[in-house]
Formats: sequence, C-alpha cells, structure tokens
Amino acid sequence: MREELELKRLAVLTSSSSWFLSYAKQLVNILKWLDFEAYLFTHHTQISSPFDVLFILSYFNRVPREVLNLNKFNLVVHESDLPKGKGWAPLFWQILEGKNRIPVVLFEATEEIDAGRIYLKDFIELEGHELHDEIREKQAHKTIELCLKFLRKYPDLIPEEQKGEESFYPRRTPADSELDVDKTIREQFNLLRIVDNENYPAFFVLNGHRYILKIYKADNYKS
Repeated sequence: MREELELKRLAVLTSSSSWFLSYAKQLVNILKWLDFEAYLFTHHTQISSPFDVLFILSYFNRVPREVLNLNKFNLVVHESDLPKGKGWAPLFWQILEGKNRIPVVLFEATEEIDAGRIYLKDFIELEGHELHDEIREKQAHKTIELCLKFLRKYPDLIPEEQKGEESFYPRRTPADSELDVDKTIREQFNLLRIVDNENYPAFFVLNGHRYILKIYKADNYKS
C-alpha cells in the first residue's frame, strides 16, 4: 500500500496535434507499469476530477485556473534556464544560437506563462549533427526522465523561485524555415537541423520562385 504522503493519481496533458503525443502515451504506460493510476488527456476541458500530479507537456493552450486548482501539482518541462528563454520553441532557438548543451527544467505551472517555481534542472546534450527527429527524441526522453525523477524524489524536492532577468522567445512560423541563398550550407546548418521536413520544410526563394528542400542523413534515407 502507498502511504498517503505519496502520489497515486497522475495525468498527462498534451495536445492531440503535438509531436509529443506518442511519447505521452509511452509515459502513461510507464506510469501504469510503476503501479500509478495514470491517464492521458488531449484537452484541459476533459479534466474534471483532481489528480496528485498533472504533467502538462507540449500542450498548446493555456490551462485555466480552475483546472490547475484541482490538482496537488501541475508540472511543466521547458528547455531553457528559466527565467531566461521563456516562450515558444526554446530548444530550437538555442540550437540556432549554436548551443549543443541545452538547459531543461521541470517547474510548477501557473496562470502566468513559464513563471512557476523550479523543482528540477538538467541538460539535453547534443553533438551538433542531430536533425529534427533525433532532436525531438532526445527532448522527449529527457522530458520523461524528469517526470519520473520528480515522482521518485517526492516529497524530498524543494522548489526554487526563478531568479534573474527574464527573456522571451517568439513562436516559430513556417517563414522561419527560409534559407538565405547568399549564405553557405555550413552557415545555415543549424537551421537545416531543426526544420520539420513535413510540416515546416526548409525553402528558399530565387528568381521569383519558391523551392522546397528536405534534409535526411544518408544512412536514414530511403528513396
């Protein structure tokens, strides 16, 4: 029997269109295997009863106060050294900045975006050659790792308030995948690393025409 102090009922909230959905299903299965009562939701309106922990992972809507108030913990994973790098797609923006060691934190969700107390800090380690899907896989594995680490270390974790000057990343759009025809591949390789071949492919405009480029590693390419 679990003690009352321990956590029992868990939920994972992710958007139905999110890249993380398949990993969210994996996380829920792991939690069930660990003997937690675990559920997956794809919209906050589906949540009507309280949970010990609600993991909010790659969810595209703001979760209202009435849903947050239901739960003992509402936890988010974010790939930046908060309060620096609040906002959208922090992992990809930092790769564009040339970083391969990306901070990642697990923190409390509040009504204010990316402003809650931090429970755990870690890093996503890249080697500089990974493309979009490989980067996402590392991101997902680190996200799951932090969620499980929180459950393993509870109740001994002490949250810390965010400290320092805050900064914000904007939402990335399809236009952000445009290549500069006057720059080399080497100069733009980090952009090529993060483009989504299917949804936001790299492109360039030349002589009044728009051209699409897709990038694969040769050992993964199937003609």
